[in-house]
Amino acid sequence: MSQSLSSAVPQDRKPSPKRSVLPWNGSFLRPYRGKVIAAIVFLFIGSLAWLSLGQGVRLMVDEGFLRENSERLNEIILLVIGITALSSSAIFCRFYLMTWLGERVSADIRLKVYDHLLKLSPGFYARLRTGEVISRFTADATLLQSVVGSSLSMALRASVTVVGGLVMMAITSLKLTALVLLAVPLVLGPIFFFGRKVRELSRKSQDRVGDLGAYVDESLHEIHTVQAYCHEDRDRQLFFERVEAVMEAARGRIKYRAILISLVMFLSILAIALITWVGAKDVMSEAISPGELSAFMFYAVMVAGAVATISEVIGEIQRAAGATERLIELVETPIDIPVAPTPLSLPSKVRGELSLKQVRFSYPVQASADSAEGMEAQAGVEVIRGLSLNIAPGERVALVGASGAGKSTLFELLQRFYVLDSGVIALDGIDIASLSPQLLRQQYALVPQESVIFATSVLENVRYGRPNASLEEVQAACVAARADEFIADFSEGYQTYLGERGVRLSGGQKQRIAIARAILADRPVLLLDEATSALDAVSEQKVKQALDVLMQGRTTLIIAHRLATVLNADRILVMDKGELIASGTHGELMQSNSLYREFASLQLLTEEA
Repeated sequence: MSQSLSSAVPQDRKPSPKRSVLPWNGSFLRPYRGKVIAAIVFLFIGSLAWLSLGQGVRLMVDEGFLRENSERLNEIILLVIGITALSSSAIFCRFYLMTWLGERVSADIRLKVYDHLLKLSPGFYARLRTGEVISRFTADATLLQSVVGSSLSMALRASVTVVGGLVMMAITSLKLTALVLLAVPLVLGPIFFFGRKVRELSRKSQDRVGDLGAYVDESLHEIHTVQAYCHEDRDRQLFFERVEAVMEAARGRIKYRAILISLVMFLSILAIALITWVGAKDVMSEAISPGELSAFMFYAVMVAGAVATISEVIGEIQRAAGATERLIELVETPIDIPVAPTPLSLPSKVRGELSLKQVRFSYPVQASADSAEGMEAQAGVEVIRGLSLNIAPGERVALVGASGAGKSTLFELLQRFYVLDSGVIALDGIDIASLSPQLLRQQYALVPQESVIFATSVLENVRYGRPNASLEEVQAACVAARADEFIADFSEGYQTYLGERGVRLSGGQKQRIAIARAILADRPVLLLDEATSALDAVSEQKVKQALDVLMQGRTTLIIAHRLATVLNADRILVMDKGELIASGTHGELMQSNSLYREFASLQLLTEEA
């Protein structure tokens, strides 16, 4: 398991600069401007209808109650009911449209973020844990969906109510409205001050949730190791620490939101009470009518309620702003594998000739990654040093060397998962840096030491490299890979679900599925990270037979750990600390190279004995 599994709760991240979140969110709403405009229109209709009820209250008091006119009172009641029905219809339309927009914007953001994530190299995922990425991708996008679909709508409606209420209050009584405007800064001040604090603390809270998600993803992914080493109690403690870190980050946010809401409510009610007192004095002096005071108080209560709503949702909006900043960071992460402005094309039939000229490479600073060779590559230290090499089309080449020699790194560079420090790698004489990464990688079939099996059917796993392949083509590839014999035993055959990471398969079965995938992909260059080193004798024999079929007519590079692999190779390359120190057949190297001789006696010849 990686070091992070047993590490302490991560320290606070360095705060990122503030992002312009409104234009970014607006760019996702722009394609649906028709629905946005319709939602705003219905919002205004609903809010203005509610505001007009204040005039209904005034008429009820002045022309109904005080004059004891029952017929007029009946008319006014019917008017109030009609206005309420209109407002309710507008609320339905506004709520439907805003909720739909929230779902749609969230979906579009996820599509954009995922599309960008697929373009980032493995080096990016070595720096940022997958669980952290998933947290941003799911939790942050969901929070944004809630805000766009609900909180933003409430804030807009409340803002319209505040403005409209103030206008109607001014029409009713300028004196009382002036007193209200004096109180507005007292109410809005806390909203702006505490709103900024909530945004900062919300970002910190979301980061802690991301840490928690990353830890859960890692510990459950490696559950076999956790339980095998009886690490459960320690993991519970570490998980508890992360949960408490989430709570600690949330505590400050909750405190400031609670202060904001309570303070706004207190100031609003205090202002209403004082204005009511002044208004009652005016009624007694006959400066305004009782109906006008009733209407004014109706508007004042509506405005106070709207301000309270704004104070509540402002916290959610600030949380969404923090979540949006995290999403923007992902989308704006630069793609670390540059693409040529005008990528070149490959011949219609690629021969598979590979050449390397003075290739030098070191992992980028802050991008050290666990290599397939089981060591952590040191950032800034050269892993490949001046490597020059030519591999003929169809040649079978074995790479031999101790862990850390650069074998797996060479595989990564051939597929251009990293950018060279200097030198050139060419495929059929064309610099791979001048090709699009997708076109380049379409020329390689990879069979790793630990096969990757996806949580889907046998059929979909095999045709992963050729999604449009027919069932007959898949079956032919599986027969060639010696996989059809065990697939036939499955009750659902090629439609059998293999479980997460292929838990329903043995190691040898996983390897044969991976080989069938490579056979079906039918690519000119084959990269084999010794696929038989961890198998039993029977499985190894089956996998070797499948590999013999796969390697026919293809340029093949094999990271070798076994004698049989070396003996079957056309040429053996001996690597040490990123340098090519010898090349030749097994017999030649046994005579001429002491390092190979030592390596062979310690590792390769053990199986002969």
